[in-house]
This record gives sequence, C-alpha cells and structure tokens, in this order.
Amino acid sequence: MDTQTPTGKLMLTVLGGVAQFEREIMLERQREGVAKAKAAGKYKGRKPLATELRQEVVELAANSVTKTQIARQLNIGEASVYRILADNRKHYCSVKNKSIV
Repeated sequence: MDTQTPTGKLMLTVLGGVAQFEREIMLERQREGVAKAKAAGKYKGRKPLATELRQEVVELAANSVTKTQIARQLNIGEASVYRILADNRKHYCSVKNKSIV
C-alpha cells in the first residue's frame, strides 16, 4: 500500500480508525468485567503482609540490621522493607506529635 497517494492515505486512516475502535471496545469490556468481579467480591487485590512480619522488620531495623539483610532474612522485597519502615516512621511521628500537644 502506497501511503503517498490519496487512496493509500484513506486506507491507512480507515485501518487506524478500525484499530482504535476495537481497542476502545476491548477496554470497555474489560472495565465491565472488573466492575462485575468487584461486585462479586472476586477482585480484592493482594493481601497485606502479616502484622507479625511488619513488627519483625521494625525490630530488626532497630537492631541495626541492614534493609537488604532484613529483606533476605524474611524473604520479602527490599521495597516492602522500605515501605514498612516509612509507614512505621509516619505512625511514630503522628503519635509523638499528638502526645506533645
């Protein structure tokens, strides 16, 4: 197909429009499926880490164990370790500020 000619440009535009239409229809069906699954309680996401594991991360960090070593020891990702410690720091700061006021 020669896209330099008016007929070629028309064909390319039509094919592009059909592809875009199909993509939008597919996404609409996907959204409907996700909404239906959520309504049925099937679409819940990942379960959070156990509270005991979170406490263990905080204790190990308090004992000067590196974040990489904590992740390896508990068999979790380093990002999870950083997230747990950041959440713990936020919670600690908010509790500390409330007790001062």
